[in-house]
Amino acid sequence: MGNFHLNQAAMALNMGGIIAYPTEAVFGLGCYPEDFCSVAKILSLKDRSVSKGLILIAGSVGQIAPYVEYPDDKVRQEVNSTWPGPVTWVLPARASVPYWITGGKNTVAVRVSAHPVAQALCHRVGVIVSTSANPVRCTPATNVIKVRSYFGKKIDYILPGETGTQRHPTEIREASTGKVLRPSD
Repeated sequence: MGNFHLNQAAMALNMGGIIAYPTEAVFGLGCYPEDFCSVAKILSLKDRSVSKGLILIAGSVGQIAPYVEYPDDKVRQEVNSTWPGPVTWVLPARASVPYWITGGKNTVAVRVSAHPVAQALCHRVGVIVSTSANPVRCTPATNVIKVRSYFGKKIDYILPGETGTQRHPTEIREASTGKVLRPSD
């Protein structure tokens, strides 16, 4: 991934914009999680309720620290053993995590991505929102053409790249119980 595209994506995010970028299985829509206006725009584009919450992705375990509380060291070790990788964990959220990210719950869904483009982006800009690039009830976009067909010029930048080899969006697990909330197959 060239610096030009990462710089363009970072500039769009820094201006309160919405970007699309490739992830492990599909393109994601992203913005800074603390930017209410940008998050509201993503929710509107997707026709998604704020009560569902949103996933956050990072480029390293350290980037996630301001957002989560680990119940204990065993959970921390289990979660960290899957990262970077295609597993999203629902962990207790720190009190500072905005309700528009948690959906009003006391938990937050987080992942340290192993996808090279998503990881490079997060290393550049920090933690971002990661929700599939599609309106509700539509198939998630797996390429730039599909992203454009769904959103046209309503998003500010599309970071080019190929999605990963996974056929389905990442597995989501509840950290406190280990329960799989969304399987990856």
